Amino acid sequence: MNAPALSTRGLDKSFGSLVVASGIEFALPQGARYALVGPNGAGKTTLINLMTGMLQPDAGRIFLGDEEITSLRPEERVKRGLVRTFQINSLFPRLSALESVTLAVCERQGHGGAIWRSLPAYREAVDEAYAILLSLRLGNDCYRPTRELAYGQQRLLEIALALATRPRVLLLDEPAAGVPIEGSAELFDAISGLAEHISVLFIEHDMDIVFRFASRIIVMVGGSVLVDGTPEEIAADPRVREVYLGKKRHG
Repeated sequence: MNAPALSTRGLDKSFGSLVVASGIEFALPQGARYALVGPNGAGKTTLINLMTGMLQPDAGRIFLGDEEITSLRPEERVKRGLVRTFQINSLFPRLSALESVTLAVCERQGHGGAIWRSLPAYREAVDEAYAILLSLRLGNDCYRPTRELAYGQQRLLEIALALATRPRVLLLDEPAAGVPIEGSAELFDAISGLAEHISVLFIEHDMDIVFRFASRIIVMVGGSVLVDGTPEEIAADPRVREVYLGKKRHG
């Protein structure tokens, strides 16, 4: 049996008396599309920060495939294929989408600083960047400056920049935050169409989106995993109904 793409064992983290992660056991299968949900303060982003190395756990272990990565720096985890996006974008506003992603491809290849001197010399990087943008439905807008893109397109560009690193696991922290409702489904349609070898874990508050796109849902409360299951199991679980779903349509 293949090892999970990403997993944790007994993960703990506290800030003084505030427990933000307690005994978290988590496994993301290869190629899966999982959602991480829970009320504000449940510890979702903290878990992402622990897995990506932005925070160090007080106890527990983190694995990327078969390799333990608990002690690795964030940039080392990225090189091994564990990549995240953030809630607040930090894109280059004056660069075109194609320029931005080409730069990210060149950085991965180790010659990012040379790109501005002779862009045509990096035709393969440009082609790879365009293919990524095309896969995310940004091909028609690849020459537009980032600042002119709709906000939903900017969020897709963030994902394109992450894909330029050739991730094995992609962690998306509220990718639809700030995106109008009509654009959220389009954004997640693009995410669901990512290559099957990329495992995806996303944080999202819109439960309609979660139930539509996640194959499995992990519910966190108070720094712990309350339950994980299929969308059908989560919708029917009285514990989830009580602490999170409330009177939502699916609960």
